[in-house]
Amino acid sequence: MTNLAGKRILVTGGTTGIGRETVKQLVARGAHVITFGRDQGPLDEVLEQARAGDGQVFGITADASTKEGLDKVFVSVDQMLAGLDMLVACAALGADPLTEMAEDDWRYVIETNLVGYLASAQRAITRMEQSGGGHLLFVGSISTEIKAAGESVYSATKAGVQAFAETLRKEISAEKNIKVSVIQPGSVETDMQECTDGEKAQAVEKQQMLHAEEVADAIVWVLTRSANIVNLRIEPLDQKTS
Repeated sequence: MTNLAGKRILVTGGTTGIGRETVKQLVARGAHVITFGRDQGPLDEVLEQARAGDGQVFGITADASTKEGLDKVFVSVDQMLAGLDMLVACAALGADPLTEMAEDDWRYVIETNLVGYLASAQRAITRMEQSGGGHLLFVGSISTEIKAAGESVYSATKAGVQAFAETLRKEISAEKNIKVSVIQPGSVETDMQECTDGEKAQAVEKQQMLHAEEVADAIVWVLTRSANIVNLRIEPLDQKTS
């Protein structure tokens, strides 16, 4: 197993949902974590919650969809962590069907969900090479498999992430000693869901949605394996899509 204590980890989109729970679990295991989100309020909340752990946690506000935002993030990585061992890419947005979105809106989703992952990975690889290796973990989605109506834009981004990660692994893992993994969760009771908190709780109880903590558990499990877990698909018993 890989001991996470002292590992330098960037979690993108760590202020809500899966990212937030992942930050808390990694810091609890002694990792040194930096995360970011677009809004200061949720960032302050996760930093306060995570500080109870044995590791260290840092946070900034930034937008994963822009080059300027990610440049800012990785300057902070260099200053606060002095290197990078692991990347957990969680920053993502939900989307309406293509025909119900303005072009600027669906382009913003693609820049966040897909381009942001590629750009984060490229910057992370540069730093991992300097440390002799590392681990890239991308949070994808089973939407790439189920192709539910209403998810055309979202599914396109997650299918891109899946293809990118599987191909990237063949390009860099052996040569650069960098593992590449994808987690594919089903419906999760996060802020991305359009239903109310009460409806989410009911869906979890009926095993139609996953707890965000369950997906974070899986992320931590993958990061601590000595083997390269390439794909891990996690579904509720009876998938609820909206």
